[in-house]
Amino acid sequence: MAGAGSALGRQHVERVLEIVGVVAGELDPAAVGGMVQPQRTSVQPLPVEAESARQHAAEEAEKKSLIDQFLKPSGVSDEERMKRAAAIIQRAVGNGLTEVQVVRFPNSLCTDRGRAINQTEPGWETTLTGLPKELYEFWAKYLRPRGYRLQVQVVDFSGGVPGDIGMSLKWG
Repeated sequence: MAGAGSALGRQHVERVLEIVGVVAGELDPAAVGGMVQPQRTSVQPLPVEAESARQHAAEEAEKKSLIDQFLKPSGVSDEERMKRAAAIIQRAVGNGLTEVQVVRFPNSLCTDRGRAINQTEPGWETTLTGLPKELYEFWAKYLRPRGYRLQVQVVDFSGGVPGDIGMSLKWG
């Protein structure tokens, strides 16, 4: 009977060791051979927390990738951009709209994180970088002379501070 209890006790200790980190290589199993209680050397995230952390890291990597793409020149010619703008405008007019949001981007693409846009300060357009700057310059060169207006504003106030910026094209 003592042998059976001893075997169950050893299985229990092995399971505890597995749970607290021996499997992860944090504890020396020989140190607990005499039924000494193991000490955790670090806090390991629970499987759900680990998955959540992995998911958060993947989302952050995707966000960084998108921001990096927005910072690089788009490589779209003015002719192609005009075709795209015409298609967007025609679709919007066909749906009875007089404006359409053409892009939404994080405030980190502004040198002042959107402050000048939020305050509607003169010269706010000089704070734009990357694709938003390209789109502004395209509008100023080709669409403004045709009577189109551009509205740029903070469209998200996450945590009470300016977040994403939206650029909308207006007509009529």
